[in-house]
Amino acid sequence: MSQNIWIYLLSAVGISLSGVMLPGPLTAATIAKGYHEKNAGIFIGLGHGIIEVPIIALINFGFATYLTIPLVKQATGVAGGLLLVIMGLMIFLTFKKPVAGFVSLPYNSLVTGIIMTGGNPYFFLWWATVGVALIAGAVTFGIYALVLFTVVHLACDIGWEQVVSMTVFKTRHLWTPHVQKVVFGICALVLVGFGIWFGVSVFI
Repeated sequence: MSQNIWIYLLSAVGISLSGVMLPGPLTAATIAKGYHEKNAGIFIGLGHGIIEVPIIALINFGFATYLTIPLVKQATGVAGGLLLVIMGLMIFLTFKKPVAGFVSLPYNSLVTGIIMTGGNPYFFLWWATVGVALIAGAVTFGIYALVLFTVVHLACDIGWEQVVSMTVFKTRHLWTPHVQKVVFGICALVLVGFGIWFGVSVFI
């Protein structure tokens, strides 16, 4: 492979990590899940990928414009926003329990990754803009480069979410009841806040 493709892949890693490392509902969910499951990040990342890989394929076949259709954005925003609010409220209702209690999200990590990704209208907007540019860059090198890009991008997502969940799991013995309440309270606020924003902003 030419040197240029390695430069392209390096830039794809930087752009991918800059997106996944931004605090948001996926990170909040990973923290909530990571408290009880060391490898929650892997499964959340895989759930994210279940939505992401078909999107990459569709964009490659020229369907990017459909991701920005107002009705699609509105339906995703309302449905996804409602789910995030419900999940956030469930954490609010349980985070006051003791450390050994049942503070968590109602679904397993894989399903949580699917919901957090599929319910985020700005995930689709990112792929319809930044993602299109990345995919266009990949296909100039051939289909093998698109496959490499997809693998690299998913590895960034899964790797970062796993770092988050493992860090939370490994340090949970340091969490006092007060720290636990603060952390899960913030996670709940993030989910509810993004849920409301997703549901409202798509109509603005």
